[in-house]
Amino acid sequence: MKNIRFEIAKEDIISFFEKSHLKIFSFKDLAKILKENRKFWRLAEGLSTNSFIDLLLSNTKLIKHELQFPHIKTIKYSWDNVSVYQIALSIKDSSYLTHYTASFLHGLTNQIPKTIYVNFEQPKKTFHKADLSQDRIDRAFSNAQRQSKNTAVLGDYTICLLNGKFTDRHGVIELAQEGNISVTNVERTLIDITVRPAYAGGVFEVLNAFRQAASKVSINKLVATLKKLEYIYPYHQAIGFYIEKAGVYKESQMQLLKRFDIKFDFYLAHKMKEVEYSKDWRIYYPKGL
Repeated sequence: MKNIRFEIAKEDIISFFEKSHLKIFSFKDLAKILKENRKFWRLAEGLSTNSFIDLLLSNTKLIKHELQFPHIKTIKYSWDNVSVYQIALSIKDSSYLTHYTASFLHGLTNQIPKTIYVNFEQPKKTFHKADLSQDRIDRAFSNAQRQSKNTAVLGDYTICLLNGKFTDRHGVIELAQEGNISVTNVERTLIDITVRPAYAGGVFEVLNAFRQAASKVSINKLVATLKKLEYIYPYHQAIGFYIEKAGVYKESQMQLLKRFDIKFDFYLAHKMKEVEYSKDWRIYYPKGL
């Protein structure tokens, strides 16, 4: 009887999903849809949400996506095929694409990254900016940079969730490609991959991104964004180094970074082995870069 009623209502059910502005659903979303439309569709009172979903999966365009993270399994449902980026963004509310993923979407890399980086920000916290010292910098960058292990495989991709610092989504824009997705803009992306090169294919890929970004980036906007993000470490030295090393920027653009104080020696990446040193930017970088 349950299946017969579903078959009778099938055309109306499909029409509902085709017209819906949502294309990705959680279990709760589908439970709410069933509750609100059960009478109109004349579905049996005994039809559970699980059974309703099974019928949708068997008889309509609904597709199930399972993501096994280290501590929890997340299940999403999409109406027909949607982009992997849309599914990734549906995992956490107010999340956005960052690092290598953003670099790829902005055309800053020739690679096709198979890891999708999704940032969902930490709550706003009150903190006091700690005093910086050369010893503190040396000690921090002598160790490997911590990387998120909160990952799950989806088809050919790995989705990596990053719980980043609170920025109130500063520098996040909407891209029409791949179905209106939230992603950091070019300026914020260049800053993020400078801070976390391990999430961008390494420093050689970061340098390439700066080269590719020359016609797309506003260095004035990048500097304003960097100030807004209020990093403790002097990442302006790393950004200035990349801009100079890229060899495609104007001297006036480099000077915008040189307006910052340069008080300490800094490092382009964590735990580098063979290094060279830039006196202008007081920064250590991998030999051969």
